[in-house]
Amino acid sequence: MAEVGGGTEGTSRVADVLLLFVDGPSTLGVSRIARELGLSKAVVHRILVSLVSRGMVALDPVSHEYRLGPAAAAIGARALRESDLRGAALPLLRELRDATQETVTLSTPVPHGRVYLDQVVGTHEIKMTVELGRRFPLHAGSSGKCMLAFLDDAEREEVLAGGLAALTPGTVTDPDALRDELDRIVERRFAASAGERQADAGSVAAPVFGVSGEVLGAISVCGPRYRVTDEFVAAIAPRVVAVADRISHRLGAAPRRAPAMAAHAGAPVVATPERTAR
Repeated sequence: MAEVGGGTEGTSRVADVLLLFVDGPSTLGVSRIARELGLSKAVVHRILVSLVSRGMVALDPVSHEYRLGPAAAAIGARALRESDLRGAALPLLRELRDATQETVTLSTPVPHGRVYLDQVVGTHEIKMTVELGRRFPLHAGSSGKCMLAFLDDAEREEVLAGGLAALTPGTVTDPDALRDELDRIVERRFAASAGERQADAGSVAAPVFGVSGEVLGAISVCGPRYRVTDEFVAAIAPRVVAVADRISHRLGAAPRRAPAMAAHAGAPVVATPERTAR
């Protein structure tokens, strides 16, 4: 097993240990971390001891596993407070939640996926909630597909060539089929999902752009599949696109052409009545 080196190598390994907590379970033991990163247990233990001393991780005295500590939480909270994307989006996310009564989310791309930055939870008794900060793949779900569609060609093809894991039976795993869908998303500027990331969830999302035209994130309206019907998606998609465009404008993005299916983006939205599951 490789040992911890100095300088950049050692720093990278510390970062790798912390990043395991983003994707994995809330607690991790020395053995699992060592196995995941290909390091010796002694190296991992030394890293963890250092992180514990700085409050970045904490040791559970019962399970003898580690979880993110208060210092890591403080760094994450500071990043959220200073996020231009979150600051520009949050008031408009609340408006969209009030109009649809469903949970509204904000995502941003990160290396090898995307994370939820924030959510405004829906008003229904049965509602969707998402896990903030956890990394999810770009190919599954409406928010991820929105961002994937507007990445540059090389980045998009790298994702498509990297293997499209099935998160549910509804996940699109064929690269050609997904490529065709991404082209349609670019044309209409929104994406829909029915059970692709979570089997019982449905959503509709639209991308948010920055001053240089790059995709900075996506907003989505999500709920149980029995409420997020095809009819609901058709009704709400123009408003989702319009709100995403308003956020983009706040971030300095130039206006974009009206998408083919968003001609009535300013029309009021009537929440779809609850229906029995199909």
